[in-house]
Amino acid sequence: MSKVISQPIRTWLLGMFVSALAYAALFYFNSWLTSSLVVGAGVNWIYLPAGLRLFLILIFGLPGAVGIALASFLISYSGSLSDDLMVCIGTGLISGFAPYLARIFVLSNLELDSDLSNLNLSKLLNCILVFAALSAGLHQFWYATVNIDDSGTMNHFIAMFIGDILGSVLLISLIKYSLDLLRRFRKTAH
Repeated sequence: MSKVISQPIRTWLLGMFVSALAYAALFYFNSWLTSSLVVGAGVNWIYLPAGLRLFLILIFGLPGAVGIALASFLISYSGSLSDDLMVCIGTGLISGFAPYLARIFVLSNLELDSDLSNLNLSKLLNCILVFAALSAGLHQFWYATVNIDDSGTMNHFIAMFIGDILGSVLLISLIKYSLDLLRRFRKTAH
């Protein structure tokens, strides 16, 4: 006899699955769209998935982090980053849990409610800066530790930091603009 999966477990698995799928899809789209802006292994001047990672982690929390970590591991392992399993596991964990650490930091230090009800532009920009610094710093530290290309240099950190900020601002602006258009469309339809 099979047991029925409880609602919290279903919600958790859904958050994990949606995060993994959305992150992987945007990663490949971003790779195609910004292929000329790649600086080095895992470093891009505009990285739209950074904004999605932040968005998914703010919405789903830990399930989002796990989903992104799994997707990033699979992308790294099947891609050109490395064929070393440990390198790909570390990259996946950093990709998923750097934004989660940023979430913990901003929730406790910026007086941001866990349901994001008091999220405003100032708090969002602070979230983006904290996330970009943690993500770029942890990725570059990891890449330097495992000797990936020229990673770990200040130039790669700066490029990744800027790429995460630009990608986050662009993606979140696109989401906001789309939601505004949807609201206007609904108003005119009624």
